[in-house]
Amino acid sequence: MGKKIIEAEEKVEGGKEYSLNDAVALVKEIAYTKFDASVDLAVNLGIDAKKTDQQIRGTVVLPHGRGKKVKVIVFAKGEKEKEARDAGADQVGAEDLIEKIQGGWLDFDKAVATPDIMGLVGKLGKLLGPRGLMPNPKLGTVTFDVAKAVKELKAGKVEYKTEKAGVVHIPIGKVSFDKQKLVENAMTVIDSIIKAKPPTSKGKYLRKVAISSTMGPGVKIDVGTLTAAK
Repeated sequence: MGKKIIEAEEKVEGGKEYSLNDAVALVKEIAYTKFDASVDLAVNLGIDAKKTDQQIRGTVVLPHGRGKKVKVIVFAKGEKEKEARDAGADQVGAEDLIEKIQGGWLDFDKAVATPDIMGLVGKLGKLLGPRGLMPNPKLGTVTFDVAKAVKELKAGKVEYKTEKAGVVHIPIGKVSFDKQKLVENAMTVIDSIIKAKPPTSKGKYLRKVAISSTMGPGVKIDVGTLTAAK
């Protein structure tokens, strides 16, 4: 892989900031993995991530999905259990599903729960919390509208949050995606992050933006072209 990495890096002009269109095209060109690599966006924000009122966390539905089959489970009873199954949930249940997870089963990507059953689901906090799998009302995964939640997650709803350095990393698709689909997914994410700007954040908000494929070099994007496009 060493030679391929070097060849990929040589095609990225040092210090240059590309337009989003050109950056996406370049990332697709220099991707060298044998598998269909993920394409990720990294956004460095002008916030103080140490302050709770400046931390960014949200969700966004990618218009073209992320190219990954998402396994969704739902904690629900009665009519909501049927609603979840009809919406395409992979597993639905209550005490039985909780017991299954307590036994070590974790073959799913997202979990949804109705508010009335969260008292039971809370038992799984230590198991699901560290893995980012715990249903969360702020992310729309604790809701009575389970059909909508399941369909959005299946369609490509992804969550994002700032890391300690004030950087947001978020997947926007696969290398195999058409360039325009990746561009539209990226702009949808950027738009969501801009709307999530905390009122207490001062100065330049979008500081740096870069795009890369799995194991590939990062390609810097001219932030000015993003705000102009928006």
